[in-house]
Amino acid sequence: MPIIKAIYWTIFWVSISFIFNIVIYFYWDIILPSSLLSNKDAALAYLTGYIIEESLSVDNLFVFLYIFTLFKLKSHAQRRVLNYGIVGVIIMRGIFIFIGISMITRFEWILYIFGALLIYTGYTMAFGKEKEIHPEKNIMLRMFKKIMPLKTEFYGEKFIVKENGKYFATPMMVILILVESTDLVFAIDSIPAIFAITTDPFIIFTSNLMAVLGLRSLYFVLESAQSSFSYVKYGVGIVLAFVGTKMILLYFGEHIDILISLVVIISVLATSILFSILATRKKENSN
Repeated sequence: MPIIKAIYWTIFWVSISFIFNIVIYFYWDIILPSSLLSNKDAALAYLTGYIIEESLSVDNLFVFLYIFTLFKLKSHAQRRVLNYGIVGVIIMRGIFIFIGISMITRFEWILYIFGALLIYTGYTMAFGKEKEIHPEKNIMLRMFKKIMPLKTEFYGEKFIVKENGKYFATPMMVILILVESTDLVFAIDSIPAIFAITTDPFIIFTSNLMAVLGLRSLYFVLESAQSSFSYVKYGVGIVLAFVGTKMILLYFGEHIDILISLVVIISVLATSILFSILATRKKENSN
């Protein structure tokens, strides 16, 4: 996808997300009349959740980029994998949200475990060593290989081919499995993060859905400007640590207002993006 087209589509999806936020602000009492949240609080919760999920998606997409580069996947094939991958992401997120809400409803203390997990994840994301991806060690892929043999060569954009009456998975299927398993790991981090903001199922699912729908176009934007986001991982790490701390503070009876959370998250992410841009310009000037 050309960078200009990707930017336009990214702006389109972000605009849709903000329009939906406005709808929540004005019509929340009609959409969900039984909710205890006011229109303002529902809109703030949605916006905060959306920004958290979108920022976490950036790191997720960089892993996708690494996988595609590893397999030397062409641009048109990347689009096909992303299309199927996003469908899988939506289904997976929905399952995780349902499980998470069920657990919190029955065991409120699980929030504190989520909080500790997010603080640890935030630290490792910001300061931990980047892990290399080894397809041969991927658990989902190893399980799949027991069901269906793999081909080493590509067959256009096909995921499965049939030869001599037998089905084989192509490298396209391998890449799709790696993408889905990667998102499974990221969902373990991102879904608990929004529970610190709200436990309303509608807000959680729609904020996730809106963040996911624009992933394909956002991927191609990041692909073209990956060197300009060197400090974003630190910002995302700090956001996760902040959200985790917010969860744990609930144990001590301390509640951080949604508006304050939103301001902190936007400020941290904006600062990390600004530092990334300045670092890129400094590097370009030195060359």
